[in-house]
Amino acid sequence: MVAADDGTWSLDFPTLFVVPDWITRHCKLQSVGGLDPEPQPFVMYDWQLRITANLYRVKPTAELGQLAPAFHYRRAQAVAPQKSGKGPWAASIVAAEGVGPVLFNGWASGGERYRCSDHRCPCGWVYEYEPGEPMGRPWNKPLIQITATSEDQTDNTYRPLQEMIRNGPLSEVMKVGEQFIRLPNDGRIDVVTSSAQSRLGNPITFAAQDETGIWTEGNGMTKVATTQRRGLAGMSGRSLEQTNAWDPTENSVAQKTAETKVKDVYRYHRLPPKGLDYAKKSERRKIHTAVYNGSHHVDLDSIEGEAAELLEKEPAEAERFYGNRITAGMGAWLQQDRWDARLKRRKVPDGARIVLGFDGSDVDDWTGIRAETLDGYQFTPVYGPDRRPCVWDPADWEGQVPRLEVDTAFREMFDRYDIVRAYADPPYWTSEVAAWQATFGEKRVTEWHTNRVVQMHAACEQLLTDVTKKDSTFWHDGCETASIHVRNARKAARPSNRYVLRKASVLQKIDLAVCSVLAHEAAQDAIAAGQAAPPPKYYAYTA
Repeated sequence: MVAADDGTWSLDFPTLFVVPDWITRHCKLQSVGGLDPEPQPFVMYDWQLRITANLYRVKPTAELGQLAPAFHYRRAQAVAPQKSGKGPWAASIVAAEGVGPVLFNGWASGGERYRCSDHRCPCGWVYEYEPGEPMGRPWNKPLIQITATSEDQTDNTYRPLQEMIRNGPLSEVMKVGEQFIRLPNDGRIDVVTSSAQSRLGNPITFAAQDETGIWTEGNGMTKVATTQRRGLAGMSGRSLEQTNAWDPTENSVAQKTAETKVKDVYRYHRLPPKGLDYAKKSERRKIHTAVYNGSHHVDLDSIEGEAAELLEKEPAEAERFYGNRITAGMGAWLQQDRWDARLKRRKVPDGARIVLGFDGSDVDDWTGIRAETLDGYQFTPVYGPDRRPCVWDPADWEGQVPRLEVDTAFREMFDRYDIVRAYADPPYWTSEVAAWQATFGEKRVTEWHTNRVVQMHAACEQLLTDVTKKDSTFWHDGCETASIHVRNARKAARPSNRYVLRKASVLQKIDLAVCSVLAHEAAQDAIAAGQAAPPPKYYAYTA
C-alpha cells in the first residue's frame, strides 16, 4: 500500500514500458473547457504512470507464453479523490487491454520492434525495445468488462474510452457502440452492472471495476466482484479497481482489497499529512494540495467550494470524496487518521515495566494482547521463537482460537517484562484468567469486564482524549490490525449520555481496539497507584 508520498518514486523493476507509450500515441481526449479545440494525446500524470508501471510490472523469472503469472501483480487498486482523473486513465488502460501490447512476449535482445501495422492498426507507430526490456503483444481475443453499480457510473470510464477511440487511430480497429465495443477476432468490451447476471459469469481477460468503495453485500456488488475474479482466473486475466476512499462501516470491496494480506495485489492510496483537521479551511487546503498533487487539471478553489458545501451536511463524505481519507459516518468512535497520527515506533527492551490489555474470543471474534509502557507507548507484543504478534484470528487456526498458544504467549509476557498490571475481559476465558491470577497474583492480573457501561465509557473516553489532544504523550507501534479494529469501532449509546464500543458490522472486528482501551486503562491506573518508573534514557522513537 502506498500512503502519503512526496511525488517521487523510482522505477527499478522491469515493466512493459511499451504500454504507456502506446497509450500516448493512440488515445486522444478533448479537454473540457480548454483553449485547444483539437483532441490531445493522453499523457499520464505521474501518479497514473506509477500505477500503470506497477500493473504491468514483469517478474524477472517470466517466461514466454505466460499470461497473468508473468506479472508481479494479479490486480491493482487506485484510491484517489473525486475529479482527480481516475476515469480517463482507466479508459486508457481498457483501450490498451483491448488492442495494445499488454501481454508479456519475451525479453528483448535489443533492436526488436513493436509495429502497429502487424496488429491491424494503420497509424504507422513503431516502438523499439532496449536490450533486456520485456516485450509486449496484444490478446488474441480480448474479452473485457467495465463494471459499476449503475450504467451512469460506468460512464466515468466508458465515455472517455469512446472519445479516445473516435478521436484517433483506434477507430480503425475498435467499433464503438452504446453498450459494447467490438474488437478484433470477435473480442469485445462490455458495460456491466449487477443487473446483467447473464454476462457476469463469462470468462474475461480484463475487468475495470469503477468505484468499488460503494460495492457492498447490500447492493449485490460483492458477489459481482467475486464472480468477475472467477472469470478472470479462468482466462488468466487481470483487473483494475478505481475508487474514492470508502466508509469503513460498509465493508466494501475496496476495503477488502485494501486490507488483503496477499502479495500480488498492488494498492495505491495517497494519504494526506497526518494530524490535519478537515473541518478547518486552512488545513483542508493543505489536505487538498497533497491528495491532488500531480492532477494538473484540478482547480483547488473549485474543489474547496464543493467540499465546503458538502461538509455542512455530510462531513465524513466530504472528507472521503475530496480529502481521500477513509472516514466513517456518524457514530465512529475514533477516526483512523487521528489514530495513525500517533504512530511513532520504538523498541521496548525485555525487562521494561509495562501493562497488558487482553480481550479473548473462541470461534468468531479475534483474541489479542496489547501492551503499554508507563510513559505512554502502546504496542502489540510478540511471542515464541518465531516472534509472532499476539493476535489470533480463528480463521487462521482451523476456526477456533488456539487457547494453548494464547496461554503460552500471556505467560511469556510475564517472563520477559516487568508486568505491573494486566486487565483481561473474562468472558470465554474465565478459567485461563483464574489460572493467571493464581500464578501471578490478583493484584497483577485483574478481571476487567467491558460490559460495565460506566467504567467502559470512561476508559474509552480516556484513550480517545489521549490520542486526539495536541500535547499528548501517547504513541503506538502502528500495528495494522489494531488500526483496522480502531477504525471499525462504533459508539453504542447507553443511558446517561454514555456509550460502549460495538462493531461497524458483523464481519468487522474491534477486538484489538478493546485491547488498546484495556491496556491504556491499566497504564493510567498503574500511574495513579505510583507504579510508574522513569523510562530508560535509551528509548528512541523512529518514524
